[in-house]
Amino acid sequence: MTDLPSSAKTIVVGGGIVGASTAYHLAAMGQETLLLERHQLSSGSSWHAAGLVGQLRSNANVTQLLGYSVALYDRLEAETGLATGWKMNGGLRLACTPERWTEVRRQATTARSFGLEMQLLTPREALELWPLMNIDDVIGAAFLPTDGQASPSDIVQALARGARMGGATIREGVAVTGIRVEKGRVRGVLTGAGPIACEKLVLCCGQWTRALAARVGVNVPLVSVQHQYLITEPIPGVTPGLPTLRDPDRLTYWKEEVGGLTMGGYEPNPKPWAEAGVPDDFAFQLLPNDLEHFEPTMALALGRVPALETAGIKSFINGPESFTPDGNFILGPAPEVTGLYVGAGFNAFGIASGGGAGMALAEWVANGAPPYDLWPVDIRRFGRNTLSTRAVRERTLEAYARHYAMAWPHEEYASARPARRSPLYDRLAAKGAVFGEKLGWERPNWFAADGEPPVDVPTFDRPNWFDAVAREHRACREAAVIFDQTSFAKTLVTGRHAEAALSWICAGDVIRPPGTLTYTQMLNARGGIECDLTVARLDEETFYVVTGTGFATHDLDWLRRNIPPGLDVRLHDATSQNAVLSLMGPRARDILAPLAEEDVSNAAFPFGTCRRLSVAGAPALALRITYVGELGWELHVPVEFAATVYDALMAAGAPHGLRDAGYRAIESLRLEKGYRAWGADIGPDHSPLMAGLGFAVKLRKNLPFLGREALEAQRDGRLPRLLAGFTLADPSVTLLGRETIYRDGKRVGWLSSGGFGHTVGRPIGYGYVRDPEAGVDPGYVLSGSYELEVATERFPAEAFLRPLWDPEGARIRA
Repeated sequence: MTDLPSSAKTIVVGGGIVGASTAYHLAAMGQETLLLERHQLSSGSSWHAAGLVGQLRSNANVTQLLGYSVALYDRLEAETGLATGWKMNGGLRLACTPERWTEVRRQATTARSFGLEMQLLTPREALELWPLMNIDDVIGAAFLPTDGQASPSDIVQALARGARMGGATIREGVAVTGIRVEKGRVRGVLTGAGPIACEKLVLCCGQWTRALAARVGVNVPLVSVQHQYLITEPIPGVTPGLPTLRDPDRLTYWKEEVGGLTMGGYEPNPKPWAEAGVPDDFAFQLLPNDLEHFEPTMALALGRVPALETAGIKSFINGPESFTPDGNFILGPAPEVTGLYVGAGFNAFGIASGGGAGMALAEWVANGAPPYDLWPVDIRRFGRNTLSTRAVRERTLEAYARHYAMAWPHEEYASARPARRSPLYDRLAAKGAVFGEKLGWERPNWFAADGEPPVDVPTFDRPNWFDAVAREHRACREAAVIFDQTSFAKTLVTGRHAEAALSWICAGDVIRPPGTLTYTQMLNARGGIECDLTVARLDEETFYVVTGTGFATHDLDWLRRNIPPGLDVRLHDATSQNAVLSLMGPRARDILAPLAEEDVSNAAFPFGTCRRLSVAGAPALALRITYVGELGWELHVPVEFAATVYDALMAAGAPHGLRDAGYRAIESLRLEKGYRAWGADIGPDHSPLMAGLGFAVKLRKNLPFLGREALEAQRDGRLPRLLAGFTLADPSVTLLGRETIYRDGKRVGWLSSGGFGHTVGRPIGYGYVRDPEAGVDPGYVLSGSYELEVATERFPAEAFLRPLWDPEGARIRA
């Protein structure tokens, strides 16, 4: 290719739907963009995608992103003059068991929360929309009128034309063979036709993304999985307006295709592909038909649509697609290399996601931030356990097999475990710990007593571990517990300018003497909460930053990206150095004092401080802080001392009623205390003022910090939303999050988190009360009459802004 430019501001690699969409949106923003495709546009997996476009997901912003795809496809043909095959024929979802019907009703409430009107139908009403199906086993159905379907290849071509119309350059037949990185920043790509310089690089290479990114140390957790479907000859009664159909209890999906039907599914025993690597020359190709593997899916499908038995088969598709370990796609800036972005791993819903994903990725590239919080798909949600392709494949196959399985609350993955274990793992397992997993870490969720099966039993109602968590909860409130929180992410920030850097990045005041703790948020320029963590000052040049397990990659990356240039600051991931034993409860001091060689009285060791102690002969960094609303300490001890300290604490605590407790008790305790959870109650779309965290921000001090201007603009007026708590009088109702909030009969938001408070004896939820036009203040929140909608049923609710438990904080300062 002699007409390749020598440089471009942004290079997009990959000409599938996501790459074309990203180029289209970058061009629309006036960004100089070059798209490079090894073969031809849509030649990877886009050309053989089934083309269903659904919108509803469990996260509001991902649902919004998919809704953007629908809006884009609705206008794209008129804008570019190319047909897209898009039609808004609606989407139908069946429920054939009582449990599935509960799930569908909860999904309908979620849809309503997010502004989508999902209609619940009787079997007969569903049959009127889809006359070819057998409804003998159908209990009910849900219909989303704004869902639809599209022609994948046509959508790609239309987006490419739109990109060219906006000024983007697209070159096919150009293979990217390498990435040039200097001092941690992307500088260009290497191609078969020579090098091309760039400032920013976007990898949208589908199945090839993991291998290409790995050449420069970037981890993209995805693998290839075979996905099969068939297309029939025309069938009498199949009309162009037939909705798409999802039949999760039979693991299948359907759509109209030129008078016939497309039928595919997600089998429980998926087959990987290209385990030794995806061939570079795999373009417009399919895999051999695996009829034996597809036969069980076919049998399930025949039970739903008997006409399939006599229909002619026009084509049988077995195409590999990229899937991820959690079933969500991957977007955003690679934490390992500045200027490199990823859009890949679309789990067979790349067509539904492509329009919105390209828009979000383009904004991320051009503006340094996405249009709204996209944490569920952020590449930084993964950790070191996904560096292994074998582990990624094992977990991804499980996620694929669950695609149409029941989405049970609190469900844990079983594969690729255990990976990362605390030094206490075996001790806790022997004591009945039922473990969950986060970023590869095994963490006790709850402890089974003698005679209790140490397993989660899935349900939408009160779970089998409810009483166990109640025991642990009460022990924390009345005596003391130990939580193994070794999985906390821990970062050492050191250097001559560590204080200056953290003072800029943190909204809270960290310019405090050694030995003090600062609970703080780190904000973006819009004032949104990017991180929620604790900063311990150890000495003049050393800070110890502690954050949640799941945010290890994200928060370390946020710190790295926002250190002002020229400062002497070093970051060290200390997560694996220290185990963390959190001793919490009113008897915590009685247990710790005999084991500590130092004074741990309130006068010597007040709340909000940290000290180095010798506990049972072991060195410990003790942080007097709590996430459960009780007196307590986090004891950060070197991993080799963890078992010694744990055994000593348990022995000293036995007379005081000390017991082990898990993360589900933490959740119950923190709900009563009103502590926020990042990724649920707070995030980049919410400022501390909206979240009720203004007390943690240094606005009263004349100190600059990232996001200050945005908060100053907010503080003098009514806000578009405020976080409030809600309780229900009926203790049998299960709150999980995403339930719809009604104020005076009007929908004003949804719950961001929910659970049960075992001290107050009520279900508790948190969510934002919204009024973007008139604004919201505390008086407005507390003056309304509220209801929560749970699985389409409304329940009276009481709103609160002050913590339900110990609102003055006396217990934590005891």
